[in-house]
Amino acid sequence: MLLNMQDGAGARWRVRGVTFVVWAAALASVVFWGLKATSSPGGPQAAVMPAAVTPVDSNQVARLLGARAVSTAAVAAPNRFALVGVITGAPHGAALIAIDGQAAKPFRVGAALEQDLLLQSVSPRRAVLARSMDGPAVATLEVPLPKNTGPSGMPVAVPVPAAMPGPQAIPIPAEVTTGS
Repeated sequence: MLLNMQDGAGARWRVRGVTFVVWAAALASVVFWGLKATSSPGGPQAAVMPAAVTPVDSNQVARLLGARAVSTAAVAAPNRFALVGVITGAPHGAALIAIDGQAAKPFRVGAALEQDLLLQSVSPRRAVLARSMDGPAVATLEVPLPKNTGPSGMPVAVPVPAAMPGPQAIPIPAEVTTGS
């Protein structure tokens, strides 16, 4: 803003005052963000009590992973173990394994399936059984591919019948008003 020489001293002081306020706001903003950037992330922290460990219901986990009663044909199979589901993740994983045709039970990596056999490791769709965590694999179990999958394990399109009925309109009754 250019000042005219004929303006009075009051106009000059207004310009100086506005300039001072703008620079003060800019300095306050720099101080605020500087303090915010250098302060601790959460401020003062309260002591947190560790959460109590709740027991895991094995039957509910088995149902969650899709366990069902195994048919008698599966019991006649030479292999006593059937892998039903796998959970992989840090730091370990777990597997849902049916033994001798009974309902599947969850086992964590390192847990004993029997006295001399434990779950050594898990990976997507696979579980490895061994006599010790460092020993060689005794058996490798794999989750069977679900129906409607190709050799690569990817879903295969299922043909849709041409005569499928589409969505039907539901009649909405007109609002009834009573005159009083």
